[in-house]
Amino acid sequence: MDRIDDAAGNLLELLAAGASSDRLASVVAAARGLATGDGERVAIDRAGDLALRVRRTLTDHSRREAELAALFDTASDLARLRDLDAVLRSIVHRARMLLRVDMSYLSLNSDDAEATYMRVTDGSASALFQQVRLGMGEGLGGLVAQTARPYATADYPSDDRFDHTGPIDEAVTDEGLIAILGVPLSLGGTVIGVLYAGDRAGRTFTPDEVALLSSLADHAAIAIDNARLIEDTEAALAELGAANATIGAHNEAIARAQEAHDRLTNLVLAGGRVPEVAAAVAEVLGGGIAVHDADGGELATAGTGAVRQNERLLNVSRASGRAVAEGGTWTCAVSAGPELLGSITLTGRPVLADADRRLFERSGIVTALLLLLRRSAAEAEDRVRGELLVDLLNAPGRDPAALLRRGNRVGVDLAAPQVVLVLRADGVSRTRLATAAGRHGALAGVYAEQVVLLSWNGHPGEVAARVAKELGVTLGCPVTAGASGPASGPVPLAESHAEAVRCLRALIALGRVGDGAAPEDLGFVGVVLGRHADLGGFVRSTIGPVLDYDARRGTELLRTLRAYFACSGQLSKAKDVLHVHVNTVVQRLERISTLLGSDWQEPDPALEIQLALRLHTLGGLAEPAPE
Repeated sequence: MDRIDDAAGNLLELLAAGASSDRLASVVAAARGLATGDGERVAIDRAGDLALRVRRTLTDHSRREAELAALFDTASDLARLRDLDAVLRSIVHRARMLLRVDMSYLSLNSDDAEATYMRVTDGSASALFQQVRLGMGEGLGGLVAQTARPYATADYPSDDRFDHTGPIDEAVTDEGLIAILGVPLSLGGTVIGVLYAGDRAGRTFTPDEVALLSSLADHAAIAIDNARLIEDTEAALAELGAANATIGAHNEAIARAQEAHDRLTNLVLAGGRVPEVAAAVAEVLGGGIAVHDADGGELATAGTGAVRQNERLLNVSRASGRAVAEGGTWTCAVSAGPELLGSITLTGRPVLADADRRLFERSGIVTALLLLLRRSAAEAEDRVRGELLVDLLNAPGRDPAALLRRGNRVGVDLAAPQVVLVLRADGVSRTRLATAAGRHGALAGVYAEQVVLLSWNGHPGEVAARVAKELGVTLGCPVTAGASGPASGPVPLAESHAEAVRCLRALIALGRVGDGAAPEDLGFVGVVLGRHADLGGFVRSTIGPVLDYDARRGTELLRTLRAYFACSGQLSKAKDVLHVHVNTVVQRLERISTLLGSDWQEPDPALEIQLALRLHTLGGLAEPAPE
C-alpha cells in the first residue's frame, strides 16, 4: 500500500506542477516495476489512467479557454480599433497562435473578382510567397474564394483537388508549406477574401480548428466592412458637400451599428446569457426576437410570443449568408463557418433599412460567439456530470465520500433524498432526452444506453408520472419513466437505479408506454414482469421458507399448499387428494402459517403464493437454500 500511496502522491504532485502525459506515464511505469503483486499493479495502473484522464481534461479546458479568450480579444479589438491593417494583423497572428501553425495569412479579392492577392502574413519567410496572386479557382485559396467553402489539405504539393499553377506552386515551395487550411471571408453572400493557416509539415486539420478559423474570418470580414463603410462616408463628405443631411444619417446609422455591436459584444464578454442578448437585440432593432438552436428548440424570446423556426427560410439564409424575410418576419442563420448553430428571428419589423439589416446580421455573429461559449461550457459540465453518474452507478461503494464531494462540486447533493428515474423516448436521441430531463432534477445523463435522472424528493410514482407527461409535451413524443426511491447516498441510489430499470421494463411489457410509475404502483404482476432475469428471486421471496423446510425435514408442505389451493381451500377435499387425515392437513397449514406469516391466506398474499407455485412448477425455480 505504501508503494501505491507513493505513486498516487507523485502523480498528484506532477499534475499540480503541470507535468506532461509522458512524464506521468514514466512515473506509472516505474511504480509498476516496483509492485510485488497483481493487486498493486492494478491499483497503480488505475491511478495512472485517472491521472492521464485528468491531464487530458485539463489540456482540453486550457485549449478551449485560449480559443474563447482569443475570440473575445478579437471582438474587443473591433470595438477599439479603427485601423483595418492593425485589426487584420491581430486576427492573423491569433490564428497562427491558436491553431499552432508555422504561419497564417490573409488574402483579399481584387475589385474585378478575377484574382485574390496577399494582404497580411504572419510567420512568412518568403518574399515570393508574400507577393503571389491567385487567379479565381487557382490553388487552394482560389478555390475557397470561388466556392465560398473551407478547404484543407494535409499535403498541398501532391493534392490533385486543386488547380496547380507554376507561380503558385513555386511560391508554396519557396515558403516550404505542406498542410494548408483556408476559410472564406464573407460579407453577406459575397466572398471578399480568404483566411489561411499553414504548416511546413503534414497535418490534418480538425472540424474544431475549421470552426475556430471560420469565426476569426467572420470578425475579419466585419473589420473590413466597418473600414469600407467609414471610407465611403469620408468620400461622400469630401465629394458631396451638398448632401450633408444624407451623410449625417449615414454616419448615424454606422455609429448606431457600431454602438450596438459594441454593446452586444461587451454583453457576451461580461458573461451575458442568451435571453439577455435577445433582449438587447430586440431593444436595438425595436422588434421581437426569438433565438433557436440547430434542432429548432427555442432558447430565448424577447418582445414576442412563441415563434417556430422556419426551416425553409433558415436554409435560404444559411446558403446566402444574409438575413431573409417572409410575411414580415426576418430570419438569419447563426453559424460558425460551415457549422449551423441555430437561428435568430426578428418580428414586428416588416421593412429593414440596410443599416438595420446589417445590424441584424451582425447580431447573428455575436449570437454565434455566445452559443459557442455556451456549448463549450455545457460540454465541460456534461462531461463532469456524466463521469459522476457513471462512477455513481458503476461503483457506488468504492469511495462514497469522494462521490459525495464530486456531487457537491457540481451542485448535486447525493446525501439528500433523491427519486431515481430511468427514461425512454422513441423518436428523439438519448442526448436530447437527457438534456430536456436535466430541467426536472439535479443530475441527468446517459448510462448503459439509458437516460437516468436524479429528481428531487417526493413520491416516486407521482414524480415519474409528472416527468413523463411534461417531457412528452416538451419533446412531442411519448416518454416512459420508471422510478424508485427516494434514496440518499451512493449505494442506495445505485440500488434504486436497478429497481427503476426493472420498473421501466415492466411498464413497457404492460403496454404503458408514455406513462410513469414506481414498482409499488404496478402490483406484483408489474414487479415480476420488470424482473425478467430474476423470476427465481420472486419465487424464493414468496415461498422460499416452505421450500427450505421441506428440503431439511423431508416434509410435504409444498404439496399441501398446492392441494389446498387446488381444492379452493376446502380441507375435506384436500385430505382426499393428499391421502391423509384432515387433522394432518390442519397441522401442516399451521406450520405454513409460522413460515409465511399468519396473513398468507388473505387475497393479495394468496394470489402471490399461487403465482409463485405456478412459476416453480413450470420452471423448477428457486432451489432450496444451502445448509
